[in-house]
Amino acid sequence: MQADLYRWSRLFVLGACALFLGAGAVHAQEGTASIAGAVVDVAGKAIPGAAVSVRNETNGTLKMIATDAEGKFSLSGLTEGVYSVEASAPSFTTSRRSGLKLAAGASQSVSLTLNVGELAQSITVEGTVSVAAETSPSQNTLEARSARSEISPEFIQNFASPVADYTELLQMSPGTFSVNPNGVGLGDSKTYFRGFKDGQYTMAVDGIPFNDTNDPTHHSWAFFPSQFIAGIDFDRSPGSAATIGPQNFGGTINLLSRSVAYTPDIRATASYGSFNTRMLALDFDSGQFGGTDKKSSLTINLHQMLSDGYQTYNYQKRVAGFIKYQYRLTDRTTFTAFSGLVDLWTNTPNLKGPTRAQVAQFGDDYLMSGDPNQANYYGYNFYHVQTDFEYIGVHSELGHGWKLDDKAYTYRYWNKQNYNGSTIGATSATDKLNGYRKVGDILSVSHETTRGVLRTGIWYEWAYTDRYQIPSNPRTWVDAVLPNFHEHFITTSIQPFVEYEYRVTSLLSVTAGVKFSDYIMDLKQFADNGKTVGNLNGAPYVTNSANYHSWLPAIDARYKLKSNWSVYAQFAEGSVIPPSSVFDSKNALVAVLPKPTMVKTYQGGSVVKFNRWTLDFDAYYSHFQNPYLSAIDATTGESYFNQTGPSNTKGVEAESNIALGGGFSLYVNGTLGRARYQQTGLYVASAPKDTEAVGLTYQVRAWDVGFFNKRVGTMYNDNGTINQAVRIDPFNVTNLFMNYTFKGESALRGTKIQVAINNLLNQHSIVGVVPASTASNLPAQGDVLTLLPARSVSATVTFGYAPKW
Repeated sequence: MQADLYRWSRLFVLGACALFLGAGAVHAQEGTASIAGAVVDVAGKAIPGAAVSVRNETNGTLKMIATDAEGKFSLSGLTEGVYSVEASAPSFTTSRRSGLKLAAGASQSVSLTLNVGELAQSITVEGTVSVAAETSPSQNTLEARSARSEISPEFIQNFASPVADYTELLQMSPGTFSVNPNGVGLGDSKTYFRGFKDGQYTMAVDGIPFNDTNDPTHHSWAFFPSQFIAGIDFDRSPGSAATIGPQNFGGTINLLSRSVAYTPDIRATASYGSFNTRMLALDFDSGQFGGTDKKSSLTINLHQMLSDGYQTYNYQKRVAGFIKYQYRLTDRTTFTAFSGLVDLWTNTPNLKGPTRAQVAQFGDDYLMSGDPNQANYYGYNFYHVQTDFEYIGVHSELGHGWKLDDKAYTYRYWNKQNYNGSTIGATSATDKLNGYRKVGDILSVSHETTRGVLRTGIWYEWAYTDRYQIPSNPRTWVDAVLPNFHEHFITTSIQPFVEYEYRVTSLLSVTAGVKFSDYIMDLKQFADNGKTVGNLNGAPYVTNSANYHSWLPAIDARYKLKSNWSVYAQFAEGSVIPPSSVFDSKNALVAVLPKPTMVKTYQGGSVVKFNRWTLDFDAYYSHFQNPYLSAIDATTGESYFNQTGPSNTKGVEAESNIALGGGFSLYVNGTLGRARYQQTGLYVASAPKDTEAVGLTYQVRAWDVGFFNKRVGTMYNDNGTINQAVRIDPFNVTNLFMNYTFKGESALRGTKIQVAINNLLNQHSIVGVVPASTASNLPAQGDVLTLLPARSVSATVTFGYAPKW
């Protein structure tokens, strides 16, 4: 019944518009221009029956039409002028293109991509028609209020290794870099940008933040492998007041899960590459199903990845999968459920790198030994990580401008690690656990009027953590009686927020708001062998409680100079709380509880999009406090904390995509930056002075070919005292991808052949150094090195089948 009402209502609207326009035609001469195009989902599949409206922005004339069975539409008889084209469909967000100039007698082609209308934060569909914007691997949007890069689904599908992790997908973003010394996607690599390291920015999945409980760092490879990812929304700022998360200190990397598809599809993938890396995957999209209304959609991924790794004996095994289900209760309300599971085994040691002496003796790929008489024998160094990540979300258009979004979630991280020290003995190894379970909810409500948008809500999270490190015998794994440390703790996080986006004029909007960030940590630390809290004078454990809170304001302004050109300015504050190791001292005594670390960021930028080229530009300045160093009071035995001193980071970033014609596009970005400690003038670790990226792509019909190079300029690594620095020389990473995909409406659509070559030039540069000494920055045999992995080649075949049910 509801489906019939929907169809009749749409026919009524279309008929009424046709009647109105027909009447108007008596008084106006028909034009000779035309617009044609297609409406597709994020996977490039046609959306039949989508409602398309074409409005003349000069005189307000409106025409409407529905797409055919192939998702195509065509409108003729249009007069000369500037037009906007809007498309919508049930279960999808609306996509709008504006500023389309149409000359008399001319014909324009435009394609619109619809994202699934769910709570997940989506890659923004750009408003202005631009060939360059449609082919750009990374770009900001005309609605930008801060410096951000949105990584497109097409870039992830066509220009990344099938085993890549999120850090590889971000590699081309301005000012950003990461390195995985074991090979692409084969280790727990980290991303750096603007002088911010892992733990100083929020990571999220579909808007849900995730992080370790003891220290706000991340293990995203164990939560969200690339097979789960459809896009990335990367905000290089503390964000607005409505941006929730535990450490919006430096920014937010929001990984977007794959959307459910509009039409059914089945794909089986087999991949093999260097270092004996192989992967098998199965993907299933149900399309819309469930009675005549077809309110349900389902997508599933299952995969297994095995690899010997580039480094010696650094074996990897991952078995993972996710299921995502969406139910459209009404045209206004959609429910989404997601569940992802990852089971990961690896032989990576606790110290993830060889020394200079080992590299000189055994080669660039050395990490562990195959000899059980050696302390670094791979059989003494391994871990097993299990994770799950689930949420249920609802998105509802309540009417009269009100919207409600809510997500209830839970996730678990269980890292059971065993590793050995520099010798072999009864207690030379460590039996380690880092495990936690989190439960939370994100509620947001918004109200939109002609004058602006009010957004308010709250993030709540509860987490239980169990951690220990116990001395053990690497040959038998018999543990000692007392641990190095053992602790349980509960962390409660609450962040209410409110902000208002005021539309001063049709071109200018100002958004201001504030959030209150509050964390309560209740710890129970057990007696140990003296390494952490000691014997506690015979007590079995000691309890402690810490409360951290801060007010975080934000304000920004956006002005549209033209329909294809906008500028913005922003000020925002961010924070990150101290780690649980604050209480890792004798008897867990702390003289003065440290406060959250704060940052103030000022930035401004511009986004312009023409048909053949785009340009995003921003300049930024951040003043941030740095992490604490602890010391012991010689008289009381209590810990006290001093910050390492404030630092300032500033610079400029730019990225551009140029449509050269003939299917060729040129993407370039560059950054110039400086991050220094305020008191000493020395450089912050892992903050390059400059980065540059270039990508040349060829995309015509079934072919997608891409050549990408990322250069990372001079940077420095600290040696632990913040008064000496180790220089890291510039290095380059060059990748090449070639794809052939069967497209169109054939039953084999989605079938794809891909060849990927990472580190094409086979560079072995040193990209990181942990000095053996805190007293010198001179090269030493005991320095632990991070090196670029050797060239890797992979071949991947995906067999696609699109059933008609």
